[in-house]
Amino acid sequence: MIIRKRPGMLELFFVLKGSVIQKIWVQVLAVMLISVAVVFAHRNLPGIVPSLDPSPFALIGIALSIFLSFRNSACYDRWWEARKLWGLMVQTSRDILRQTVMLEGSPERRSILMALASFARRSGAQLRARPQEEETADAALTGAGRTVSELERAGRITATEALVLHESLNRMSAALLGCERLASTPVPFAYTLLLHRTAYIYCTILPFGFADTLGWVAPLATGLVAYAFFGLDALAEELEEPFSDKQNAMPLTAYAAAIDISMRRGLGETDLPEMPKPEGYVLT
Repeated sequence: MIIRKRPGMLELFFVLKGSVIQKIWVQVLAVMLISVAVVFAHRNLPGIVPSLDPSPFALIGIALSIFLSFRNSACYDRWWEARKLWGLMVQTSRDILRQTVMLEGSPERRSILMALASFARRSGAQLRARPQEEETADAALTGAGRTVSELERAGRITATEALVLHESLNRMSAALLGCERLASTPVPFAYTLLLHRTAYIYCTILPFGFADTLGWVAPLATGLVAYAFFGLDALAEELEEPFSDKQNAMPLTAYAAAIDISMRRGLGETDLPEMPKPEGYVLT
C-alpha cells in the first residue's frame, strides 16, 4: 500500500512512485506515435488516410468511461472489503486480549494470544500464496479453541466465558474465509477482457477522428485519453487483487505485525518488535 503525504499541486504532475504511468507509458507512447503517423499521413495523403467524423468517438468514449467506472467500482469494493476483513481480525484479536484477562499470568493465556499472532502471520502468507510454515492459519485457531475447551473442562473459566471466546475465534475464522473468497474469486474474466480490448481499439482508432479537427495537437489529446483509459484499466487490475505484492495491495505484513505487537504488549512484554515502515512509500 502506498503511504505518503499528498504532494503539492505542481508535484502531483511529477510523482512516479505509486502512479500507474510506470505500467502504461509504453501504451500511451504507442498511441501518441500512431497519432503522429495518422496526422502526417492525413496531411500528405488525404485520399488514402481520410479524417473521420469525431462525433461517434465522443459517444463511444462516454460509454467506455462508464463501463470502466463500473469495473473500477467493483474492484475497489473488493479492495475495501479486504480492508474491512483485516480490520475485523485486528479488532477481534484485541477483544480476545480483553476476554482473557481472568487468565492473566497463566501459560494458557499466552498460548491463546500467541496463537492469534501466528494466525495473522500465516493468514498473510497463505493469501499471498507463499506459506512459510507447514501448519495452516486455521490450525492456529484450532489450537486456541482446544485450549479454551480444556480450560472450561478444568473449571478455570465458566461456560459463558468459553462461549464468548469461541465466538471470537469463529469471527477470526470467518474473516479469513472472506479473504480466501476474495482471493479465489476474481472479477469475471470475460468482463475484464471486453473492457481491455475495447479500450485498446478505441485509443488506436481515436487519432483518425482528431486528425482533421485538432491537427498536430491530436497526439497530445489522444495521449491524455489513453492515459485516462489505460490508467483506469491498470488501477482496476491492481485493486482486483488486494492480497498481491502490487503497490496498492493490502499491507498484510504490517497488519500481522500489529496483531503480534498488541498480543505481546497485552502479555506484559516490553521488548516488542518494531512495526514495519514504508520503504519507498510502500508498506507491505
